[in-house]
Amino acid sequence: MMSARTRRRGVMAVTGGALALVLAACGDGGDGNGTAEGGEGRLAELQEAGTITVGFAGEAPYSFMNDEGELVGASVALQERIWGELGIDNIEGVQAEFGQLIQGLNAGRFDIVAAGMSILPDRCEQALFSDPEFQYTTALLVEAGNPHGLTNMQSIAESDVTMAAMRGAIEADYANDLGIEPVLVGDPQDGMDAVTSGRADVFALTGISLNWMVENSGTDAVEVTDSFVAEIDGVKQYGAGGTVFRQEDEELRDAYNEHLADIVGDEETYLDVVGEWGFTAEERPTGEFTTEELCAGEIG
Repeated sequence: MMSARTRRRGVMAVTGGALALVLAACGDGGDGNGTAEGGEGRLAELQEAGTITVGFAGEAPYSFMNDEGELVGASVALQERIWGELGIDNIEGVQAEFGQLIQGLNAGRFDIVAAGMSILPDRCEQALFSDPEFQYTTALLVEAGNPHGLTNMQSIAESDVTMAAMRGAIEADYANDLGIEPVLVGDPQDGMDAVTSGRADVFALTGISLNWMVENSGTDAVEVTDSFVAEIDGVKQYGAGGTVFRQEDEELRDAYNEHLADIVGDEETYLDVVGEWGFTAEERPTGEFTTEELCAGEIG
């Protein structure tokens, strides 16, 4: 077992191809906010154990490994804050490929998933989602100078170009809906590599992820287009991401939502938690749509 650092302290174990990090959360060890009503249920079990296992994806700035071997990002910061307030002192983070996160959740590899995952009807059939944590728009990673003049998903569909998308991500669904057959990649770096190597002409992902990656890559071989709201069959695809829970863990989800509301409901608090990872007031959900509406496919 190798040592690794988080912004607090941690231990890293490599098992089955996944990186597991124990992140000490910023909890108070279980004061009045850290006790489940009645002392029963899944939340009480996790509080007694003092640890919750969280599935992450390697997508910056949501959750990713930095150069010092720390698992960091906006999703990580939210988990540290909320579970700490709920009296759970340790977060054991398991990094997995995005497209395998819900499968891993339901297989019991982790207790929840925190990866900025889009709240979509088909995903809601497989798992429970928290209230929205991040609102997002899409952008395109292209060769410097944008030689094909790509601006949105329709421009890709109308051009003779090859598009890359992350396996399991919403952008792959957009492509399929528009008759585009994307090259599927495992993580954002693979998407950038596909463009820089010429295997793809464009890589679609959330704008905040692409801008963070390019700004921190040190390369001028690629650029990011302006962000946009994708449109499918004339319907704009407004969306948001949240933390994911197993269907039977409604109590756990509700406890999380109670503390999430205090963070999301106040702009200053929200930016204090996620602002260092490039998130702005534009990414803060402000109540335009709910998880119930997103799960029902009623947004657009």
